[in-house]
Amino acid sequence: MNRIRLALVSAALALLSLAALPVLACTTAVFSGGASADGAPMLWKNRDTDFLSNKILFVEAAPFSYLALVNREDTCGRWVWGGLNEAGFGIMNSVGYNLPKHAGELKDLEGMIMADALRTCRTVDDFERFLQRGLGPSLGSLANFGVIDGGGRAALFELHNRGFQKYDAAEASEKYLVNTNFSRSGTPGEGAGYLRFERASALLKGAGPSRFTPAFLLGTMAKDLGHVLLRHPAPATLASLPAGEPRWIETSDTIDRSFTSAALVVQGRSPGSARPATLWVILGEPVCSVALPFWAEARSTPAEVREGADAALYLESKRLRQLARPYPESDRIEYLDLARLDNRDGTGFLPRLERVQSEILAETAEFLQSSRTPAELAAFQDRMAQKALAAMRAIQ
Repeated sequence: MNRIRLALVSAALALLSLAALPVLACTTAVFSGGASADGAPMLWKNRDTDFLSNKILFVEAAPFSYLALVNREDTCGRWVWGGLNEAGFGIMNSVGYNLPKHAGELKDLEGMIMADALRTCRTVDDFERFLQRGLGPSLGSLANFGVIDGGGRAALFELHNRGFQKYDAAEASEKYLVNTNFSRSGTPGEGAGYLRFERASALLKGAGPSRFTPAFLLGTMAKDLGHVLLRHPAPATLASLPAGEPRWIETSDTIDRSFTSAALVVQGRSPGSARPATLWVILGEPVCSVALPFWAEARSTPAEVREGADAALYLESKRLRQLARPYPESDRIEYLDLARLDNRDGTGFLPRLERVQSEILAETAEFLQSSRTPAELAAFQDRMAQKALAAMRAIQ
């Protein structure tokens, strides 16, 4: 196992050498069943990275196979940035820049940690034991990990090479925990992501108790362009913008950003329900794409999110992103033209994407009212991916 681990580390470092170091600055939250509308625990993550081309894979493994959000180069799913396994165990992460660091120790191996956890863990307690066994200079972590399991547990682990702090989401006053890029157990005032933390916390508080659903997280949260210090237009006002006049905003401190490669929600199993745990993923910048459901029981993912040098769904989201962010230079890429998203002439593309996403969410809820075979789950995934891709390609 050590030889395999070292080989994977070497391969990962080789991939990193081909591009700039990734921007690791995600916005996340862990929800206990007490905070969700249907009593199921959930995870949410907006993934921020320089590796914008992502895919969704199904990975055959033992004891547990799993679904994985991966970079385009990872064809085997051994470097994972969020996922769900067939036991109902889900995981995601964000970097905690204020956790203890030690010179000469390995770091930035969170993708490998999550792949190993998906392959071996059934419960939150399994994950805690997994971390205890791995502590040491070769663990390679400075991160906040959110996990849920099939028994309804939801927890946050703030992990560095020499230790971790665990927080049970059900014991939090709000029954959920928001995280960006600082850790509660780390050095106060250090780290990053405080503006995004405030914005996400305000949006969740404003939604009210027990109202959190995948639709809310994938729509309101993942696509949010608000700012806690600047006056960005509210979503409801975009439809009044003149079509021919750019309305620029700067998005380096918003939840949806130029380097948000995907958003995911892991929806756990509801008490007393036969509904399987679901991995929802928006592939590409959230305001430029559509959420899709995936199930480990389907034992596959659609070609539209998996095949090709770049997945077809990602390529369409990239095309739409270039409409709203026409300047690729490093000092202008964070400027987004809101009038390309929506305007009073009805030529913006965001309402069309939101309409398709709402249809997919509604069709999925109806589909899951009955027990489904793996073949039925796989066929439904394929239909929804085809629906989303067709809708995105129709936007000119």
